[in-house]
Amino acid sequence: MTMRGWRLGVVVVLAALCVSGSGGPEAIRTASDLGPLPADRYDFTAQDYQRSQRASALLVRQCMAEHGHPDFPLDPRYPSDPIVATAVGTDYGALDLDAARRWGYGWDPAQSRALQPKGRRMTTAEYADFPTCTAESSRRLMRGIDVKRDWLYATTREIEVDKAVKRDPRLRTAWDVWSRCVADQGFTRYPDPVAAYTDTTWQRGSDGNTRHTPRERATAVADVTCKRRHHTAELWHAVRARQQAADISRHRARYAAGLQALRTYRAAIAEVLRTLG
Repeated sequence: MTMRGWRLGVVVVLAALCVSGSGGPEAIRTASDLGPLPADRYDFTAQDYQRSQRASALLVRQCMAEHGHPDFPLDPRYPSDPIVATAVGTDYGALDLDAARRWGYGWDPAQSRALQPKGRRMTTAEYADFPTCTAESSRRLMRGIDVKRDWLYATTREIEVDKAVKRDPRLRTAWDVWSRCVADQGFTRYPDPVAAYTDTTWQRGSDGNTRHTPRERATAVADVTCKRRHHTAELWHAVRARQQAADISRHRARYAAGLQALRTYRAAIAEVLRTLG
């Protein structure tokens, strides 16, 4: 696509958002609301993660039975509970206005509790064999995949693509407009929304959550409000799409190999779920 065509595409997207009523910018609460990106098809999905967790648990349980632990649970607790870190950010920083009002740049602590295992606690003997079975499960699911070369190739390109995104003059202008908007409401003039989200002032704890102070929550509200007012996330998303498409074009064979590896992994998961699930 030419530069002129790309700009026109962004204008059309924003115009559609502005006239769509409840489907407009106010409806954007998560990154998925912005639509798919070119690299998405080459990457691990939330469904992949859920299915892989189930398949891995089934393989581990089978392996543990072979090691003399026939009643090993699918979702066991460790002998001592580790701290569960919860990642609830987006690639665009805060987007949900209701969440910003209530939790600032953090989240409901109940989300961390919901991630705790539901099964019984492992015994000491089970815990001793657990790493071996976990490793065996991983080898089974990754069989036939060149992990160093092909596994999640799109993810390995994210750093370079992100550098190109951050250099894009359209995005830098959009960030500057957003930054001035936040500062005009009496808050810190951050260079970009990620800097606001990761500000150490919010004092994240060991689980990654913040303290939800009034200042934090007010800053997050200003952040999201300015994003909506100036379509920051939409423009950011469009720049990411353009840079990803360009990177895929330059490294088409490597992306294709990565996609084949992902398909091989999905097939292995499907086989385990079919035979053990």
